[in-house]
This record gives sequence, C-alpha cells and structure tokens, in this order.
Amino acid sequence: MPNADAGQLPFADATHPVADPGTMGRPPRPVGRSRSSTWPSPVDRRLRATYLQGATVAPRSTRLRFIELCSRRGGRCLTTLLLTDFDLHLLAEGTHYRTYEKLGAHVRELNGVPGVHFAVWAPNASRVSVVGDFNRWDPATHPLTRRQEAGVWEAFIPGVKTGALYKYRVVGPDGRYFGDKADPYGFAAEIRPQTASKVAELDGYEWGDAAWISARATRNAVIEPISIYEVHLGSWRRNPEEKGRWLTYREMARELPDYVESMGYTHVELLPITEHPFDGSWGYQTIGYFAPTSRFGAPHDLMHLIDALHQRDIGVILDWVPAHFPRDGHGLGYFDGTHLYEHAGVQRGLHPQWDTFIFNYGRLEVRNFLISSALFWIDRYHVDGLRVDAVASMLYLDYARKHGEWIPNRYGGRENLEAIDFIRLLNDRVHAAYPGVPVMAEESTSWPMVTRPTQVGGLGFDFKWNMGWMHDMLEYMSLDPVYRRYHHNQITFSLMYAYSERFVLPFSHDEVVHLKKAMLSKMPGDAWRMFANLRALYGYMFGHPGKKLMFMGDEFGQWQEWNHDTSLHWHLTNDPMHAGLQQWVRDLNTLYRAEPALYERDDTPEGFEWIDCSDHEGNVVSFVRRAADPANLLLFVCNFAAAPKYDYRIGAPVEGVWEEILNSDATAYGGSGLGNLGAVETSPTPAHGRPFSLTLTLPPLSVIAFRPPRPAPADAAVDLASPAGA
Repeated sequence: MPNADAGQLPFADATHPVADPGTMGRPPRPVGRSRSSTWPSPVDRRLRATYLQGATVAPRSTRLRFIELCSRRGGRCLTTLLLTDFDLHLLAEGTHYRTYEKLGAHVRELNGVPGVHFAVWAPNASRVSVVGDFNRWDPATHPLTRRQEAGVWEAFIPGVKTGALYKYRVVGPDGRYFGDKADPYGFAAEIRPQTASKVAELDGYEWGDAAWISARATRNAVIEPISIYEVHLGSWRRNPEEKGRWLTYREMARELPDYVESMGYTHVELLPITEHPFDGSWGYQTIGYFAPTSRFGAPHDLMHLIDALHQRDIGVILDWVPAHFPRDGHGLGYFDGTHLYEHAGVQRGLHPQWDTFIFNYGRLEVRNFLISSALFWIDRYHVDGLRVDAVASMLYLDYARKHGEWIPNRYGGRENLEAIDFIRLLNDRVHAAYPGVPVMAEESTSWPMVTRPTQVGGLGFDFKWNMGWMHDMLEYMSLDPVYRRYHHNQITFSLMYAYSERFVLPFSHDEVVHLKKAMLSKMPGDAWRMFANLRALYGYMFGHPGKKLMFMGDEFGQWQEWNHDTSLHWHLTNDPMHAGLQQWVRDLNTLYRAEPALYERDDTPEGFEWIDCSDHEGNVVSFVRRAADPANLLLFVCNFAAAPKYDYRIGAPVEGVWEEILNSDATAYGGSGLGNLGAVETSPTPAHGRPFSLTLTLPPLSVIAFRPPRPAPADAAVDLASPAGA
C-alpha cells in the first residue's frame, strides 16, 4: 500500500471528519438553482409529467422536448425513480443479493429515450450528484434524488452513453465534507492514475461455454482432481516488441489456454482482477468490486478470456478480497462523509499491517455489497470459484495488533463475531445460488471447522489453503540433506491433521517475493541438486493428500523472485534443465488427473497409508494412496537424501509386478537416469507389516511412483517419461 498522500484519505473518526484531500480547496456548488432563473415553468412541469406518466405512448415530439428540457434546465427534471419499494426494502435489510442489477450506472431506455440510470447508497449524505464528461463535471447539473427508505440516491439522465466517464459528488451530513467518489457498483473504470468510473454494458457478449456451465452444477470438487495454475495477468507474459507492454485480455485468450492445457492444469486462479489503483498491490487493494481492471481491456474482453479457458475445459478461480480496502480518496473510505463501509476508529477500522480500511461486517448493507460482489463474478463473468484472501485477518480482532490496540467482542474474546456471521452467510449464498462453485479460504491459523458446513458450526468453505504444510516443506527442503535427519517430522507432521479440513497444497506468489527467493533458488546445493530437490518437492506434493496450486514460473524454475513489473523469464525453457522441470510438472499433472487414487479420497484417512515414515536417518518416506475402489492404489517412495540407495526394501500390500510409472530422476527431466528398469516384482519377504516387499533402487533427491498389477482399459494408458535405465 502506498503511503498516504494527496490521493489517499487520512483516517478519521466520528468526531473528527476529514475531507478528501483531492477535492479540498473550494466549497461545493449548491445543488439547487434559483427559482427565478432556472426552475421549470408550469408549462415545462406539465410537459415533464406528460412524458414521465405517459408510459410508452408519449409522442416523439414530447420525448425530444423532454430531452431538451433535461439538457437545458439542469437536474430537477431527472428525478425519475426506477427503484421499487421492494428493492429498497431488500437493500435496507441487506438481502438484495443482486444489487449490481439496481445500483451503479445502467444503460436504460425510458419511454423511448436512451440514457443511464444512476443509483448509489449514501445514507448520511446531504446532497449527491453525478459529475462526468457529459456535464463538464458540474455538480449542479445532475443532482440525484434521495430515497429515504434505504439511503439510496438515484436519477435517470437522458443522453448519457456507454463509455461516459463519471463520479459521484457526495456532500456529507454537515454540508462541509465533499468528495468525488468512484461508483462502488461501477462496471468499469479509467486506467490508473485516472480514477473515474466508466459507463459500461455487460449484456451483449455471446458466451460459448454453455456445456461447461451446465456440467459445473453437477460436479463435486471434493472428489475431483484440482490442479491450479496461479496467474498474475500483468506479468505472466508481456509483449517484448512493444517495450514490454501488458498483453490484453484477448491476446491472453490466444496464449494462456493453450499453455495451461498443454501443462495439464485443471484450473487457473487469477490474482485479483478487480480494479485497483496501485500496481504494487497485485490487485489485493481493490477499489472496484464490480469492475475488472481496465489495464488489459474492457469487460467483454475479460469474458472472452474466461470463455476461451472454459472451452478448453479449464476452470477459472478468482482471487477475491473482502477483508480490507485501500484509503485512496476516490474509493469507499469515508464515502458519504461518515465511516460508511468501514469501522470508525483505528482499533477496528484500520489494518495496522497494510494501512487499509477494514469492512464493517456488522452493517447489513456492507454485507449485501460484498455478497453481491461475490455472486456478480460468478453470474456475469462465469467464474468457477472464489479464493477468499486474508481470512485470518477477518476472523481475529487482534490480528497483527498488540495488547491494548484492539477491542474485544461482547463476550470478551478476540473472535470477530460479525465477520464469522458474514463468512457463513457468504458461503451459504454462493452454494445455494451456484452449486458446483467452490469457495476457498486463505486461512493461516488453526481456526477449527473452516471447511465444515455452517449447519454444524463450520465456516462453510469448500477448501482451505494448507499453509502449515507449505511452510514445513519449504523449510525442510531448504536444508542441506545432511541435516534433514533432524527435521524429519516436518515432512510427516501434516498427516496428523490432513483430514481435519479439506486442503489445497499451495506454492503461491507469496512464497517467491520479498526476499524469500524463487522456488528453485530456495533449494540447497549446486545447480543439479537444486533442480533435483525441486523435482522431489513437487513429486511429494502431488503424492500428498490435498488439491494442488502452483504459481506461474514455478513450473519451469525461475532463478529470480517474481517481479510484477516484468514478464516471466520464458527464455529459460530453452535450457534442458528448466525444460526438464517443466516436463516433470506436466507429467505430474497428467498422472494426477488419470489416477483417482490421487484425488478421490483427499480428505479421508482411507485415501492414505504410510508404508514407512520412520527412516529419518535415511531421509526416506514411503506411502500408498488409494481411490474409492481400494484396489486402485499407487505407491510413492521419496528419497530426500543426496545419495542413491540400492537394495532398499519396503513393504508391499499387493503381490506381483509393480510398474514404475514416474521417476523424477529420469534423464528426460534432467536427472541421472537411475531407476528400477521400469518394473519391480515383489518377494514373499514381509516388511513394514505387509506380507510382501519390494527391493528398490532409490535415486538421489527423488520421488518414484509405482502401480500394482491390475487390469486397466486401453484408453487409460498414461505416456510418461521413463528413466533411462528402463
């Protein structure tokens, strides 16, 4: 978050309101006009009534005369009220979950006259008007009418067209505060550093993903393979021939689906594409909760990108941020001269780490705003899932705060009861409206029952990021193999809690920034060992219970940390070692999607069985993964030591010839080519409590996978790279 400056609201409290620095310096112009010079004459008022009350039968001359009056006479003739009493009732009680269909700027044709209906929630404002390039940014031209029932201001303005720039001039309850605010429900915005909203139509795009959407409603994500490719659209790939400019949504639609499909991922997760003023926030400091960022194109262009991914059977997950919002002066902060969307007071309203405002989840209209935003992206942009950012910061009142810097809840505890209620309501509404659309939590604490249903006291998420597993594994793999024997518990502890929630195993963008090093650079040893370690880490990840997530660039091993201002280093894929790592990830995805044992029982103990987790001296673990059909199983053996192991015996639950189906040390991946000649037969010697055993060669820093003898249909064969010795 940038430091507070002229474009950012300083924090205020209820007794010391602070004006928007960007609009200070002159008093607001009066909304009304003098009766002697500009009020409509009696003839004009009759004409207006004839038009507004005459429905569609008003003659063309009357309609043209009405438009002329609206243009000439100012805003007093624009008080056409389109929000119904029922709309206002639902808005006031916080249950109008399609508010994006009512509030904001909507292109309409009223009695044959085209224009735009504007509506904004500002209950404490004394005056609100629309300013824009269509009225020379004059707040006296187009005032809005207050609807007392819900604190909403609205008006229909004839002649305004798609693409028009606008803001709301909001005057506070004391008549002194005023600010030019972007539309909270705006569908589009200017590209930064400009801050106006833009009139946009979402209708008219012809989707080609009907089959995908229809099938989505019948899916159960819990028992399906989910391998997510996390993408920052501004830096995934750039155009080097035009000074490294961003690709547009439509240009990405020609490249991203091809690449993701070729790599075998099932989903793309987009870092926040909601409009945001600061590139360095990566989208996590959102201003436009209903507007895709204009950096890469228009709303229909984003629809085209998502449509293209769907037509390749690739799901789209949106990173969504209801935890906090930035203090920029044109945003939600101090919106109507009061703390409307945020809490008043530093102890609850300001985030100490990010210098951002915190939503007031106890306010019904704020809940309504956020839930409508979540539903909006699924409804209008066909998004297939939401990843909710910073859930821990929502759940705890003392998050990132010292003693005395937070206010306990009504029971004296640190739990944010209002946020808990909001989260449960959010998940219930998404699941009720869109079956088959999962909601994932980035929750970094041990809060219980994050992925349990709300009916039994859970938060209702479908999945939770397993941050504990991620941190343990990265710390373990960063150690020289000589010292790993003393940290063996870091690769086994996750199975103590693996079934307490439904997990996603993430290697996300957060792990390759802020001096944490790129994934490849975290690994110890020389270059060959660094690649071998990273291949072993990814192999263990795909064998471990849980859905998978990998940040862009991790799949081919960037040496440098991620930089949001530049493209990924795609030239590295021309190097055999980087290309080998990329092929390894591709083959892991292929195996993962083909083998139900790797995804059907992620959240139940029946899906995982240790063969041996006690060889800390040898840095070796071995385990079995099982599908819903217990006979459908795979065996993984992981050697995290830097030396190969020969004649290494492990127990086998099934007799026969076990096929070596994957080996991270294969020469195709940049390995040394050690292996087991493609298959190993069991011996009747018991080991590790099993009646049979396998005698194996374990390559250094490797993961190998075996399939037991079982009949398989011909079309289920998987063509993966085999070790050179096979």
